[in-house]
Amino acid sequence: MLTVSSLNVSLAGAKILRDVTFTLKPGATTVLIGRNGAGKTTLLRAIMGLTPAESGSAALDGRQLLPLPAFARAPAGIGYAPEDRRLIPEFSVEDNIILPGQALKLPQAEIKSRLEKVYALLPELHTMRARPGNGVSGGQGKMVALGRALMVAEKLLMLDEPFQGLAPALALDYARTLSRLRETMRDLTLLITESSPNLLKSVADETMLIERGAVTLQSPDAEAA
Repeated sequence: MLTVSSLNVSLAGAKILRDVTFTLKPGATTVLIGRNGAGKTTLLRAIMGLTPAESGSAALDGRQLLPLPAFARAPAGIGYAPEDRRLIPEFSVEDNIILPGQALKLPQAEIKSRLEKVYALLPELHTMRARPGNGVSGGQGKMVALGRALMVAEKLLMLDEPFQGLAPALALDYARTLSRLRETMRDLTLLITESSPNLLKSVADETMLIERGAVTLQSPDAEAA
């Protein structure tokens, strides 16, 4: 699955990631916990090729990702939902969701099949499919971003702080959606960043901690304590 080795990233002369090394297990959900500014977003952006790495490597099923251009990540089977959603405001919800499939030039039948799976998992998206991207709330936008990422996430799905800014009721809905996702797409590997692990305890197979750009695996004993 995804193997990251000795990954280092600096921004504006400041060290952000420090020799980050970990391996995600196939089909597992790994939660990366850290305070704001710890390096969570930078790590996901480096894996996606949106932030350049100084050194180290990231490989998906043995294929090196860092030498590839950023647009090659989606064809590799990686879906990514950034913290700020980044919806196209003039596009409808449905057009925002299917955009990655169109960018990959998938056959129309394949796009339709994947869209049906997204709507089955997230029926609220089907309800508001004709609404423009700038006509959804922050919490709804998070769901749209999740649906969009699922259009291409055949191997790995990365979610950057999906609960950030959500009201408690919406956060619980999102957590339930992730539980359904685990039940229906058992082969999909998930990497989710968050500031607090509370809402993800029910879906997390492993928990990693990031502090000052360094990542460590949290032991079950430490989590229980």
